[in-house]
Amino acid sequence: MRMNLQKATHLASSLLLAAGLGAFSPSVQAKPAGRKAAGSTAHSSSHKRQSSRSKRKERGQQAPTPERVTEIQQALAKDGSYTGRPSGKWDESTAEAMRKFQEAHGLSPTGKLDARSLQQLGLGSPIAGVARPLHSTTASRLTAPPTQSGQPHH
Repeated sequence: MRMNLQKATHLASSLLLAAGLGAFSPSVQAKPAGRKAAGSTAHSSSHKRQSSRSKRKERGQQAPTPERVTEIQQALAKDGSYTGRPSGKWDESTAEAMRKFQEAHGLSPTGKLDARSLQQLGLGSPIAGVARPLHSTTASRLTAPPTQSGQPHH
């Protein structure tokens, strides 16, 4: 009886581990036995997990597209900070032009894109980096206005 309990516990643990590694995932195709050396299963499932992570959308600020970089370079050239030909690549001459522009407009001369620099170039939001968004004082069209007693309409 004790031996069967140990086998059952081992089997349950193995199934939980396999499920956690995604071995029963529908995206994993069955491979004929004997084609891979022992121990390669853990490596391949680890590799699959890494590649699926890389397909996820990255959070945070994304690099500007070449079209956006060209637009920024044109704005810097119009200001006189950028003297090169717009290439769509954020290179050292573009970063240097951004530093000149930032310094000339009282911004921190980092040479990096930020909301205030884009705003100053005329390419950003007019309220970017100014203050937190304010709460609206107008009633939403999605909710009923409160009645005089302060209770919502039903």
